[in-house]
Amino acid sequence: MNSVKQRYLFDHVLADLSSRMVFVGGPRQVGKTTFALQYLPEPSVTQPGYLNWDNPRVRQDLLRGELPPVHGCVVFDEIHKFARWRNLIKGFFDTRKEDASFLVTGSARLDYYSKGGDSLQGRYHYYRLHPFSLLELNLDPAKSDLDHLLRYGGFPEPCLRGEERFWRRWQRERQQRVVYEDIRDLEHVREISLVELLTEDLPGRVGSPLSIKSLKENLQVAHETVARWLEILERMYYCFRIAPYGAPKIRAVKKEQKLYLWDWSLVESKGARLENFLACQLLKYCHFIEDTQGHRMELRFLRDTDLREVDFVVLKDKKPVFAVECKSGQDNLSPALVYFRERTPVPEMYQIHLGAKDFEKQGIRVMPLIRFLKELRMP
Repeated sequence: MNSVKQRYLFDHVLADLSSRMVFVGGPRQVGKTTFALQYLPEPSVTQPGYLNWDNPRVRQDLLRGELPPVHGCVVFDEIHKFARWRNLIKGFFDTRKEDASFLVTGSARLDYYSKGGDSLQGRYHYYRLHPFSLLELNLDPAKSDLDHLLRYGGFPEPCLRGEERFWRRWQRERQQRVVYEDIRDLEHVREISLVELLTEDLPGRVGSPLSIKSLKENLQVAHETVARWLEILERMYYCFRIAPYGAPKIRAVKKEQKLYLWDWSLVESKGARLENFLACQLLKYCHFIEDTQGHRMELRFLRDTDLREVDFVVLKDKKPVFAVECKSGQDNLSPALVYFRERTPVPEMYQIHLGAKDFEKQGIRVMPLIRFLKELRMP
């Protein structure tokens, strides 16, 4: 695959830098540093405007309140590892905003880690950078592009390299760094090796109702401990959970959640991997609209007490926009879609598949996954 020269958020971030700080969060190795460097005169880590908290010299200068004498963009990378980074960034912004713009990146939820202390409210816009979607890689994708993305995931290095051996080594190294570096730097977790075991267990639970009880029994720890570790992994952009949509005319489940990984290539089951892939594409769609337009977007699923289920429902400002059921086959219409079509206020329902057929039946559009993503205008 060819490299992607400019990511989908570039123009939106550029516009916001004129009046606010911009925070860019996302999974480790999703390309945040490469993305941020595009705003400097030369896209290089040797530029004076690039300040990495992991660099001891840079760290000492920042703690003394010193910024390089640059005009234009200043990039702070991984500065959220410093406990009092909020006040530090606020001070730089308040004193230098007339001659400099500020871009902050980090492999964790910067909106979460910006809470507390002196408020940054009104001083920044927050963006979430996602792995590649199908249309970001190719505006006119073919089946081979989809197969490649399903196999190697959407993280830039393994996706663009497209080599099995490289993918395996990259996966192992990334997981070690997430668990033993990122979580160590930001959270107080003593049983770090058990968190690693949890990350190894989660790919097999993708797409099914998540049972914390089962997880705690496997790990032999308290329910509250597993719940906290899952929240930490979500803050590190390792996984995400979606809640059920409780339409008023169905007996919807209320407490069950489904879990997905930001890197769908870790999921071995082909059906679960396809579902995880679609979950990531839809989450990226929701985050893009939320981060650029300000609408409240939610990704949920439909499930009732009789176990009828539709994989995903997208809500905009608390109102359902469309529902999607993910199937590997292309012929049989999902009975659950038909059932919920008649009993929920969801205006559009789709069943997507990996085949070529495109038709409508009983008010439900059955279509290829690639065409669905094109019509959705996936960023």
